[in-house]
Formats: sequence, structure tokens, C-alpha cells
Amino acid sequence: MPKEVAIAVAGAGYWGPNLIRNVAETRGARLHTICDLDRERLEKIGRRYPGTATETDYDRLLRDESVDAIVVATPVSLHHRMAMAAMKAGKDVLVEKPLAMTVVECRDLVRYAKENGRVLMVGHTFIYNAAVQLIKGLLDSGELGELLYVYSSRVNLGRIRQDVNALWNVAPHDISIVNYVLGASPTRARAIGRSYLQPGIEDVVFSVFEYPSGAVAHVHSSWLDPSKVRKTTFVGSQKMVVYDDVESEGKVKIYDKGVRRTTADAEYGEFQLRLHSGDIHIPKITFTEPLAEECAHFVECVVTRGTPRTDGLAGLSVVAALEAAQRSLASGGDAQDVAGYD
Repeated sequence: MPKEVAIAVAGAGYWGPNLIRNVAETRGARLHTICDLDRERLEKIGRRYPGTATETDYDRLLRDESVDAIVVATPVSLHHRMAMAAMKAGKDVLVEKPLAMTVVECRDLVRYAKENGRVLMVGHTFIYNAAVQLIKGLLDSGELGELLYVYSSRVNLGRIRQDVNALWNVAPHDISIVNYVLGASPTRARAIGRSYLQPGIEDVVFSVFEYPSGAVAHVHSSWLDPSKVRKTTFVGSQKMVVYDDVESEGKVKIYDKGVRRTTADAEYGEFQLRLHSGDIHIPKITFTEPLAEECAHFVECVVTRGTPRTDGLAGLSVVAALEAAQRSLASGGDAQDVAGYD
């Protein structure tokens, strides 16, 4: 492995420029090539990175043996084909979320990566967010008690997509966060939604995911809302946490609140429920850009041949949940089993 990992970024559209910038700034990495079909866009962004090659032909890029890894930041419908082609060309791959359009496609990518020793990582950026890391630590340490339920709102007025609905566009963030914090994948999903702006493309979706522990997660996804909201609440049996990503300060608030069960009559085993309301704690969190942490982790995995924190199986788990929720949408809200991952 060279001293620097030579990385090409395929896709310079909406999210691509952020990945390009972070790859260029990542220690141990070298931004080798930017690839995009739009020549005008490619020339414009290429001027910001002198010495970086530009390319419109993805197949020609894959034949370049000096490229070690590919970052795929294209529409999700292209993820499977482009990621598979990159791995078959001997490249390690970081794919933007979601990993692919179907569970079948995800399994195909995971299987190939495992059998051929390729690094396959998914861009679930929030897993590299210091706030999410803190919340997982609180649950793992037992401070929250048992996680009972989670509810999240990820809404805004725009960005309106034409290739996927609001569920596939924004819910991957919330599903990946809950999966990571719980260390588990959902088993059942329900969803209802409406297509107000474009026929057949839901711009608002309310989904519920059930987890093996008994915890449930309610996810509100919309690009038709008056305010930008990025808030997730974790309700534990001992404490509760609110994570508000829009807040400039105090993104995480820990509430020493809950319901305690007290014994009222020892002889008959009766008990009473007592409300408990203690302090609100706002921990100091040192933030670095999550996307920078993500890119650095990818480079580390390429160099060490380690398993990414958000590997192909993590991406598969999220897509399986999305697929089940989509089936529920189509059925009018009936509960659907989340497909197995074997």
C-alpha cells in the first residue's frame, strides 16, 4: 500500500463536493481524480483542486491502476453497478447512503467484498458524529437504563428529489443512528405517507420500526415542512436524551427524568409508580466535522484492511428496513417483516 491512498470521487453533484473537499483534506489520502458526466461542473470544481485529474468516463477511471479507492456519490440507482465495478477493478469503495436500491443488491455487494477482500463502507455520516457517539456511550454504560423508544423528526422545506421519496432520502440517517445506538437491526416496519407534490413520490412519511429488545423508533421524514428540524429523542427507563442537530450549542441534553417503581406493600407485592424529575445536564462535546471523521476512517480501513464501523452489513441493515417500510407504504400501512440478512 502506498504512503498515501489515492482516492477518486465519482459524482460531483449535490453531496459530491463535500466528499471531494474532505478527501482532499484527509491525512494519508490524495485526491487523485474527480469523475462526473457534466463537463461544465467538472471543470468548475476541478479548478479548486490543482493537480487533481478530472474524468468523464467511469470505466476509464476504473482501468487506472494508480487509483486505490473510489468514493461513489451518485444517484442511488447507480450505486450497485458502480460499486461492484469498482471492487471488480480491485478498488476499495466508500458508497454514499443508502448502499443500494434493494436488499438483493446490497447482499451482492457484501458477498463480493467479503469473498474478495475488498473494503466496502457506507456513508452513514451521523455514526461519525460526536453527539451520536456520546449517546451510544450513555446507553452502553447503563446510564439511560433500558432504551424504551426513540422518535425523530428530520424535516425541511426542500430539497425535493425526483429519484427517491422522502423515506429513502432522509430516513437512512435516523435508521442508521438507532441501529448503531442499539447495536441491533429492526425486525418489523410500518409506514404511511402521502405524495402531495409529485405523483408516486411520497414527500412526507411517518414510519415505525420495531427492534428485538422491544424498543420502537418513530421516524418522521419530510421535505414539505415550514421549519428545518433535526431532532431525535431517546427515552430510557432511567434517563432521557434529546439530540438536536440544528442547535448551535447544547446539541445534547440529558434529562434525569423517568418513572420509578416503588414497593407499597411488601406482603402482597404491590407497587406504585412515582415520577422522578431531576437535573438537566448539557455535556460539553468537542465536535469535528463528521464527514472528515468518516473519510479518515475509510482511509484507515484501506491501509489496515480493517472492517469499517459502517460496513456493508450496516448498509444492508438500513436498506432492509427501508425496503420493509416501502412495502408498508404500498400496502397502506400494514406491518411488514424486515428481510433477513443471511
